[in-house]
Amino acid sequence: MHKRRTIPQSLLIGSLLVASASPLWAGGKIKIDDTRWISIGAGLRTSAASVSDAAPDGSSRASNFNLESARLYIAGQVSDQFKLYFGTEKMFGDYGVLDAIVQYEPSKKFNIWMGRMLTPADRIEMNGPFYGLSWNQYTVPLYPSDNDPANGANGRAGTYGRDEGVTVWGSLNKFQYAIGVFNGISGPANQSDAPLFAVRFAYNFLDKEANPAYYTSSTYFGTAGNILTLGVSAQYQDDGYGTATDSGSFTGYAIDGLFEKPLSNGGTITVEGEYKSFDVSTQAATPNFAMFDGDAYFLTVAYLISGRHQPYIRVTNNDPTNGDSSDLTEIGMNYVISGHNLRLNLNYTTGDANASGEKGADVDTISFGMQVQL
Repeated sequence: MHKRRTIPQSLLIGSLLVASASPLWAGGKIKIDDTRWISIGAGLRTSAASVSDAAPDGSSRASNFNLESARLYIAGQVSDQFKLYFGTEKMFGDYGVLDAIVQYEPSKKFNIWMGRMLTPADRIEMNGPFYGLSWNQYTVPLYPSDNDPANGANGRAGTYGRDEGVTVWGSLNKFQYAIGVFNGISGPANQSDAPLFAVRFAYNFLDKEANPAYYTSSTYFGTAGNILTLGVSAQYQDDGYGTATDSGSFTGYAIDGLFEKPLSNGGTITVEGEYKSFDVSTQAATPNFAMFDGDAYFLTVAYLISGRHQPYIRVTNNDPTNGDSSDLTEIGMNYVISGHNLRLNLNYTTGDANASGEKGADVDTISFGMQVQL
């Protein structure tokens, strides 16, 4: 999850132009010469929420103000075929490296990225928070690079959907692919130093989604034409879980779909859905690490009115192999000012599902969110 898109103009560009006489302004980028350029941008998501029975006394509503995401983006081109991308994110109260990618892009059909990047996964993880349809899209279990057990003995499999590795990606007409190999979870369980393999394949049955690389969106607010896309993702790592004496493997796959159609009355209907299945195999009856084993699904339906108001409803269900099932319903409204670059959201959620896949507290939440990107 947590991706970046084409990097638009930032206020920082103006100060850089003043500080240096050599770069020239060219189409929202700092132009160094005929082939080299650099672009700088930023993204911010913040929200306020009221949560039932979440105060310290256990019965009062809790008021939470959250800085959900704060990012700086730097993209550049070194030659006609080589580019770079670097991004930061607020992580656990501090700021750290989110992405750091060397990008070899010779054609639409075949490209290679190497460094720290999103592992190929399902649509909601390829969206990142800025390009989702609902405000709370991360309520089903996430792949290892987003699950991040990070508990020392079991190692970790990346953060915010990222991991160090290499991805080959491209598109053949309406077929899109991404195939990657990554470090995955390390630690005592992975005595064989087995890597994580990740793939995503998608086919656009109607108009082709015009996204950078293998990234995705869950709504285009009616601007991308008639969309009907089916995606399949899978990840596998041997000896990636457990302990040195009881290691196991992870296998997961997801099937996701997106339908969006502008209507003659000026409205746009959007339907998004996903089914996901994870299997964690160890000799122990209950694996001793924080990773979901079981099935999950969600379905979202939205209707955009006059290009501004987008009411939606989303239902989620998580069904672990061991443990109680959980569900969540979200009813919300996006107020779209400038696509994904500037929108407001008001939503109400009720239920006990969350991204860990484990049953959480059954609470009702009302939240208001603001999202901006430059």
